[in-house]
Amino acid sequence: MSRITSTLNTLKARGEKGLVTFITAGDPDLTTSEQLVHSLVEAGADLIELGFPFSDPMADGPTIQLSSERALAAGTTLRGVLDLVGRVRQHSNVPIVLMGYYNPVFTYGPAQFAREAAAAGVDGLLLVDLPPEEAEELHPLLTDAGVDLITLLSPTTGAERTAQLAAASEGFLYYVSMTGVTGSQQVDASAITSAVADIKQMSPVPVAVGFGVSTPEDAKSVAAIADAVVVGSALVKLIAEFSGTPRLQSEVQGLVRRLKAAI
Repeated sequence: MSRITSTLNTLKARGEKGLVTFITAGDPDLTTSEQLVHSLVEAGADLIELGFPFSDPMADGPTIQLSSERALAAGTTLRGVLDLVGRVRQHSNVPIVLMGYYNPVFTYGPAQFAREAAAAGVDGLLLVDLPPEEAEELHPLLTDAGVDLITLLSPTTGAERTAQLAAASEGFLYYVSMTGVTGSQQVDASAITSAVADIKQMSPVPVAVGFGVSTPEDAKSVAAIADAVVVGSALVKLIAEFSGTPRLQSEVQGLVRRLKAAI
């Protein structure tokens, strides 16, 4: 069992829900991102998603698109993100998932990426633009390295495909609560309650719900139906607002504590 699944199952056994927090690695720079990871964990985050920047983040709204642009402008590379994970691993056992697009991984080299990601301490990989049918050059390499390839499902995924993908999911299953890009709408938990319940019956791993979760109230409503809640754009907005100020770490920690308390 992976570190991701083990952590979320332990929370579930205690009657708790997991808080998954997303930030873009390298926004505003890798040193600050490293500090933010520790701040997130200290404030109550159970799992960290680190976005690795890409020049064409088509599934992301303006907030995360701009964070990716800032990270690239700061010189962030996929190698630099792996090095960041390696440094975090010296001090923390928190599960870490890299989230992004396939092009940087393809350019890096799938075999080299899988090997070096595992060596750095990466637990999972989520690629929003790589359908399972096209993952065969990467997935076996990740499996051999012990890195989970996280499955994404959405409200538009057909019933047969949902059952197939859910049954094969690893680490945790990420259910996208709505159509559209990140940060574009507010989640409506009542609209996805039935779908999430069905997916939980099919999935061998915990089910996390993200997209549109920005407030403690949102998090509470999603936690009532899911095993874990994913929050990204709200944190990225805080980083953009307070970057370069003494308040950055405390503002981020404050939101994470409120989110964790709500779930």
